[in-house]
Amino acid sequence: MNGEQLAAWLEELGLADHLEGAGLPSFERDLGGVARWRDPGTGAPLTDDQLADLDRVLHQDGDDPAHAVPLGLVQLRRRAAVRTALLASPTHSYASLARLRGVSENAARFAVHKAAERHALLLVAYDGGVLVPAFQLTDDGELRPELAAILEPLLSSGMEPWQVWAWLTQPAGLLGGQIPHEAARDEGEAGIVRHAAVRLAERARD
Repeated sequence: MNGEQLAAWLEELGLADHLEGAGLPSFERDLGGVARWRDPGTGAPLTDDQLADLDRVLHQDGDDPAHAVPLGLVQLRRRAAVRTALLASPTHSYASLARLRGVSENAARFAVHKAAERHALLLVAYDGGVLVPAFQLTDDGELRPELAAILEPLLSSGMEPWQVWAWLTQPAGLLGGQIPHEAARDEGEAGIVRHAAVRLAERARD
């Protein structure tokens, strides 16, 4: 593919916006609609040889290179979509959690980090700050008791917090499509959710 064909192909797949995040050359369309490819390191226009190399990289997955999909970019797109959905769900800052608990912001910050050190609370770093996903909390801002034994193996395994957040709040294959944190509210299901969490944590450690 030439540069224009490569750009159109990526746009059709919905992957053009994820090139830069993958550390790959990216492009912008000029006023005439022509794709202008740039080297991520220098910002210089890509040469024909560099475009050919990029083409090979993007088509290296799959048995048929002519129709292969760049799996790395697909995964980046999926992760971005998941993060967008997670960020749209209720979360707390130190300040809002302090108001919910009826304590000072400093006290809330201290308690949150002590709980996180014990793997007893999920914290997610975002935009230079910390988010406390609200699904894990009771109405008074404390950790839901039934989630303690589920969070501990996940957080102690070294799993990325975003991954833990996503697994707990989306349908899980290990649970037949149930949403883990919701299933855990049922005493009869909580043990099954914990078992699934332990299995997931074991995979993360491998």
